[in-house]
Amino acid sequence: MKRSRFLQSTAGGMLLAGLAPLSSRALADDTVDYTLTAASRVFAPSPGVRIAGAAFNGTIPGPVLRVRHGQRFRARFINQTSQPATIHWHGMVLPNVMDGVENLTQPPVPPGGSFLYEYAPDPPGTRWYHDHVSDGFARGLFGLFIVEDPKDEPADAEFALVFHDVPKINTIRQAMMGVSKASMIDPMGSPEMMEMEPGDKMGDEVAYAAHCINGACYPQTQKLAVKPGQRIRLRILNANPTQTRYVRLAGHRLTVTHSDGNPLPRPIDVDALRVGVGERYDAWFTVTSPGAWLLQGISSDPLTYQQAAVVFTPGMENASPQSSPQMLDGVDYFTYEKATASGSWDEQVAGTPARSYSFQIGGGEWGSSRWTLNGQTYPHTQKIYVNRNDLVEVRFQNKTDMDHPMHLHGHVLRLVGVDGRRLAASLAKDTTLVHAQGGTIVWRFRADAPKGRWLLHCHNEIHMMDGMMTEVVYRS
Repeated sequence: MKRSRFLQSTAGGMLLAGLAPLSSRALADDTVDYTLTAASRVFAPSPGVRIAGAAFNGTIPGPVLRVRHGQRFRARFINQTSQPATIHWHGMVLPNVMDGVENLTQPPVPPGGSFLYEYAPDPPGTRWYHDHVSDGFARGLFGLFIVEDPKDEPADAEFALVFHDVPKINTIRQAMMGVSKASMIDPMGSPEMMEMEPGDKMGDEVAYAAHCINGACYPQTQKLAVKPGQRIRLRILNANPTQTRYVRLAGHRLTVTHSDGNPLPRPIDVDALRVGVGERYDAWFTVTSPGAWLLQGISSDPLTYQQAAVVFTPGMENASPQSSPQMLDGVDYFTYEKATASGSWDEQVAGTPARSYSFQIGGGEWGSSRWTLNGQTYPHTQKIYVNRNDLVEVRFQNKTDMDHPMHLHGHVLRLVGVDGRRLAASLAKDTTLVHAQGGTIVWRFRADAPKGRWLLHCHNEIHMMDGMMTEVVYRS
């Protein structure tokens, strides 16, 4: 069987059965070939919910893509939907023409068209891919991409888990106009709830019809089989278009080793993950006894029970699983400050920056269709101009009443400051949340990506489509 055909036939099952080690044959190949076909699909993850969406290779999420770090990757993208589309390879440092941003790095692929993406995936870690045209990501065009790191310690079992949600399409349009009446669904005790002020009218919230893990709602989600004594690795992606997700495994602490696919300064133990839109976390746990537990999203939505999967030991697959309260009071959840409490700054970003830029995040008033950087919407926002190997510092101050997951294409940035405080160690990321009500973050990155124009934007799809974007532009 050809390597490309083998991957196409097996990748979709990896999400359900767990991730098996790559075969010796797969590891020996210099190039890994995939074909990704986007086509319309009616998505029905739970009784009474049917959404006209789109899927890669017939599944939502799309197949898990896997390569060994150092291999070359080729993906033939075929667009069989009725709308233009691209594929953005989120978290990758790659040639600018392969980045998949419509009308910036490539023309969008028209219905019936195709495009060949080819590059050497870098750096290693948990990455992902998604459409970058309009609301294609929200319609279902996304999937997980794992670049295997030969330096990683082996796990006894490994699971890829995509947390995603089915939006009510009419509320996306309302949210873009700032007149949505959908309510917040963040858990009680979360920063999102505590940052709200009396009388706040959001207007940009999207309502969701279902909450899923790997394309299904509980109790139809695939059960995850483990054994006592095993050390388990979870690769978790938040592919919700607008919402931060809190993830907890009942009865267990989670040891977080990677954020956005990049190693932490040191592993840390937490009760729960806080995962912004587009963020990924690698978290481990040890099975210490027989039982059944829910791995679940924590939320105040009445439908939140749907976003759960049973983790069980042999003979416990039909037992009533232990669950967690749908609130964060007293819960030790992941924060950037905890992840960098010890360690040091990466030498690559130490010193005096050659370029410094500051952006104030604004907009989003009731009835407004504008989310802004320094008062402007894209393409009129201030650009970040760099020369090769410049050390660049970017500061964000958030004057709105919502957190914002800011994402930089084509680079691994270092988060060095949060809410006015310098972090003890730098945190390698590609997406970071900026707290509401005056919160700040400070990035540093080395301008060592391939030349071109690299998008920087909020990964809340409403805010991005309403203008919260700019570019990092390499001078010749």
